[in-house]
Amino acid sequence: MALHTVDENIRPAPDAELVTIADYVLKNNLQSDVAYTTARYCLMDALGCAILALQYPACTKLLGPIIPGTIVPDGARVPGTAYVLDPILAAFNIGTLVRWLDFNDTWLAAEWGHPSDNLGAILAIADYLSRKNIANGRKPLVIKDVLTAMIKAHEIQGVLALENGFNRLGFDHVILVKIASTAVATQMLGGTHEQIINALSQAWLDGAALRTYRHAPNTGSRKSWAAGDATSRATRLAWLTMQGEMGYPSVLTAKKWGFYDCILKGGSLKIGRPLGTYVMENVLFKISFPAEFHAQTAVECAILLHPQVKDKLNQVQKIILTTQESAVRIISKSGPLHNPADRDHCLQYMVAVALLQGDLKADYYEDKFALNPAIDQLRDKMVVEEDKVYTVDYLHPEKRSIANSIQIFFKDGSSTDKITVEYPVGHRRRREEGIPLMFDKFAKAAATHYPAPKVQKLLSLFKDPQTLEAMPVNEWMDLFVV
Repeated sequence: MALHTVDENIRPAPDAELVTIADYVLKNNLQSDVAYTTARYCLMDALGCAILALQYPACTKLLGPIIPGTIVPDGARVPGTAYVLDPILAAFNIGTLVRWLDFNDTWLAAEWGHPSDNLGAILAIADYLSRKNIANGRKPLVIKDVLTAMIKAHEIQGVLALENGFNRLGFDHVILVKIASTAVATQMLGGTHEQIINALSQAWLDGAALRTYRHAPNTGSRKSWAAGDATSRATRLAWLTMQGEMGYPSVLTAKKWGFYDCILKGGSLKIGRPLGTYVMENVLFKISFPAEFHAQTAVECAILLHPQVKDKLNQVQKIILTTQESAVRIISKSGPLHNPADRDHCLQYMVAVALLQGDLKADYYEDKFALNPAIDQLRDKMVVEEDKVYTVDYLHPEKRSIANSIQIFFKDGSSTDKITVEYPVGHRRRREEGIPLMFDKFAKAAATHYPAPKVQKLLSLFKDPQTLEAMPVNEWMDLFVV
């Protein structure tokens, strides 16, 4: 048999998956009222998370220009600050703020993620383009343009997550933030169908980041800025493409050197449903607790049990936590917890604090609070078990539950009832219950940074969709400047 000694250097047509995403992102006729309403809530929620993150020096030290004092003409604003940055750096700043406290929206499937992470690119580019347009005598973008971009980014990230579990290969979900942000950013910058494909090829060429920083024994603060980094990188790749940088049409399918062979080890991406508005309509909100989403219902259970155990902590013998496979795999851990990022990804820590306090706040992950010896005493009494039904219902497209149960056993032989919560308050099945709480969450977050009249003005805009959607993006971003 003759040896193969020559590569056939014929450029193929672009990979079908790139074309599918480019086709979708150029659509301009999204019709779902539910998606636009949910996107408005999502924008409010993400900005509330960003403002609250400004209370934490570990986050704010990462913000601002690379060279102090730099001002960019027609640059993008960073909410809650006076920074004016180029869109690439602004995307990092905004994305990092939104994600820092692990409190923004969530999507759970074969892959996990937080689709509002894409707001880093979307808000930075929308603000920059609005100011540039005004300087050149053209109309600025309006908030409805931002909501449309959010729906598209949510859909791309979320549908790719349905059946493509990068986490099982050791890779981080922020790859999908980069893909979604790249597609939407290129379209916002005026990219053609070909340019969107070219930019997407660049994003896939970057490969995938390791999840090392999300798991014991290396959990650390990079998990709080990784999405900001991804959305910023996406903005950079979109910018390069719009400057004429070429694309790589078979980035996914090229034999030996493509993404499928190198990263997926011969596997391929699955796009399990047509791209539309499904993800935004069904996205999950973290309304009550800044906690990794697989633990949200466990924390609800613990808070319900708090009155029964708060005066009997020294009598607790065993605590049974029943959960889904995903929670077992990513947030069940024992041993020392070294930093806030470690603690907010520990199921046992979150449950212990909720049992002790009857609540769970971002401050409870900080080093000073974590010194309370009762936390580790309760952790040591916990047994984590998987319920196969919970795992099946977690993946069921019509359910998407995130169930957890807790039962506490005491030394005298008595026990609490087994408390089960299947759907967290931020789930679509509890959306009506959650909406007033979302406004309250935003108001409390905004009040940490702005005077009461400003908070009320922002709230009134979020409650008035017609006025909000018609508002120029630059004027909207100016409202958040301090």
